[in-house]
Amino acid sequence: MVKDRKMLSDKKRNKTDVTVDFTEGSIPKLILGFFWPLLLTSVLQQLYNFADTLMVGKGLGDHALAAVGNMGSLFFLIVGFSLGIATGFGIVLAQSFGAKEYDKLKRNLAATIELAVLIAIILTAVSIVFLPDALKFLRTDEVIINDSLKYGYIVFGGVAFSIAYNVSACILRSLGDSKTPLKAIIISSVLNLILDAVFIFVLKTGVEGAAIATVISQVVSSGVCIAKLTTIECIKLKREHFVNEAGVYLTLIKNGVPMAFMNSITAVGCMVVQYFVNGFGVDYTAAYSACSKYLNLFMCPAATAGNAMSAFTSQNFGAKRFDRIKGGLKVCLTISLVTYIVLGSLMVFMPNTLARILLEGEEPVRLVAGFLPIAGAMIIFVDCLFVFRSGVQGMGAPMMPMLSGVLEMIMRVVTVSTLMGVIGFNAAAFAEISAWLGALIVNLITFYHLLLPLLGRKPLSEHRKDVASVA
Repeated sequence: MVKDRKMLSDKKRNKTDVTVDFTEGSIPKLILGFFWPLLLTSVLQQLYNFADTLMVGKGLGDHALAAVGNMGSLFFLIVGFSLGIATGFGIVLAQSFGAKEYDKLKRNLAATIELAVLIAIILTAVSIVFLPDALKFLRTDEVIINDSLKYGYIVFGGVAFSIAYNVSACILRSLGDSKTPLKAIIISSVLNLILDAVFIFVLKTGVEGAAIATVISQVVSSGVCIAKLTTIECIKLKREHFVNEAGVYLTLIKNGVPMAFMNSITAVGCMVVQYFVNGFGVDYTAAYSACSKYLNLFMCPAATAGNAMSAFTSQNFGAKRFDRIKGGLKVCLTISLVTYIVLGSLMVFMPNTLARILLEGEEPVRLVAGFLPIAGAMIIFVDCLFVFRSGVQGMGAPMMPMLSGVLEMIMRVVTVSTLMGVIGFNAAAFAEISAWLGALIVNLITFYHLLLPLLGRKPLSEHRKDVASVA
């Protein structure tokens, strides 16, 4: 370890890579410098997903939009699993980087690459084989099932590229680089918009064109990130780094799998909501697709603050700079509050305008206009959830966020199954709110349970016992 530190001088690192050390310097400046490129990345991701929906809805009609939107929860089930894995791996890498243990960092990175390849192969096979059964489980209307299958087979066939981007971007962020993922998304977003227009409006390919455009864009975005990783000096890998003991893989799996299951469990809860919504017909499916797009878009800033909190917490936890974690929390919660005031207001006061951007039919517009004000008023719960959950994960306790994901699923299922027959489509909004609030309470309590003993300078060995007992 000492040898590695000597080999990697500050001068050399500044010339050869773009990593950022969160363990020293102004907390607001560091977090905001990391946050803005990351936010632009997230917003662009959502915008080009939004553009897919807009072009499909306007170019192919509400039924095509329903078919594509119907795949949302299934796609999140698979990609969310891989993103959770990548986030967990990234936390391990960030802790090693923060502790300046560069040989350990390289071995963790090599194991991350090996596990990511294996996961990509498995998830691609599973998603393609079980797609028809999954659509039947969701009670997909016969009117849209063929388009859902066409779109799904192409997107899931290229899911390995989405996984490659998620993993490579998480590695970069764990090292403090939020600019390269932004560059990747800028390039891929522009390409996606061009290809969408060509395939849908010029070549008239239907939903298959939107799917092909998405996959090609993911190929490009993953390629940009991977190319950047090969230039960073502190993670230059050699053959011996790929020969690891079982403990290296177990550490990564211990952190990655709970987060992956957290995302998958959340996706299952969303699928159950989709199941109940689909039972009311295509108008409800189209409306729910539009609502999901807006929720994902308006959650972007707070979710980004959570990603910043994760990277910041992980590095400072690895460096034992526990006092800085509390400072990072204040900055990230402030970001979440400001974005809630702005974006929540749009949902509350402009629901009809937002609905008509994506939809044409009067009934889907009416449903969306009822959903958005309810969710917008309470979106502060999920905004804060992103920050506290990321802080817990960054301190090495992934099990409680996973258990909070179970609670989210239960709250969604109970709420939507109880209220759907009573208040109709708005039950989907209350299902989201109840899930957000339940998970927030769990993660908020866990965060302070972990952090307060550290601020009291409890020995690290005792803290690890605390983490183990909580996890």
